[in-house]
Amino acid sequence: MNAFQRNESKETLFTFISAGDDPPKGEYPVQKKSPKLCGSNYPLSIAFIVVNEFCERFSYYGMRAVLTLYFLSFFHWDENLSTAVYHAFSALCYFTPVIGAIMADSWLGKYKTIIYLSIVYVVGHLIKSVGAIPSLGNQVVHVILSMVGLFLIALGTGGIKPCVSAFGGDQFEEEHISERSKFFSIFYLSINAGSLISTFVTPVLRGDVKCFGEDCYALAFGVPAALMVLALGE
Repeated sequence: MNAFQRNESKETLFTFISAGDDPPKGEYPVQKKSPKLCGSNYPLSIAFIVVNEFCERFSYYGMRAVLTLYFLSFFHWDENLSTAVYHAFSALCYFTPVIGAIMADSWLGKYKTIIYLSIVYVVGHLIKSVGAIPSLGNQVVHVILSMVGLFLIALGTGGIKPCVSAFGGDQFEEEHISERSKFFSIFYLSINAGSLISTFVTPVLRGDVKCFGEDCYALAFGVPAALMVLALGE
């Protein structure tokens, strides 16, 4: 955004940008005061960030809670192959934050990185859920859809991981240090709450609900997918 001179005083003014946006190179924007949450010093945007992170962690850990069983009972793979693919997926999820960090710092900025990779994340969950429908094609189709879905999920969850907490911290003004500290406590509480609840809920959906005459993996993967869609909407 370009600075401009006002009247003959040549007073330099800068247009405001929202907290958390990455300013264009070579400019020095003044941070815009964002709307507050219930009259407090907490920006309204952090409520959406916390809910988003709860849904994202629910979707990831909920899907992962039944992933090995999915390989064993749906694909009829042996334990060695199922374990190897499971750990390969987990390893990829811990590698992709490097990609997300590079995208955020050198290319898109934190906000756009979160949005774009969240879309990739949602698409991955949807493909994974469709791949768990028994009547859709043969096992080769199921395996291909599931592997593509897992790859996109790994790219999405890892890619946004280094950006979300930092983006949340950026919402606060410099003088609100104590509020920012409390935000991070609530933020990580939402992460653990989403992970814990999904670990109990998703196996129940798989085992207690029957669809297509067998365990309903499509529902077990579909509910996390729906939560990720909700997270993206936030």
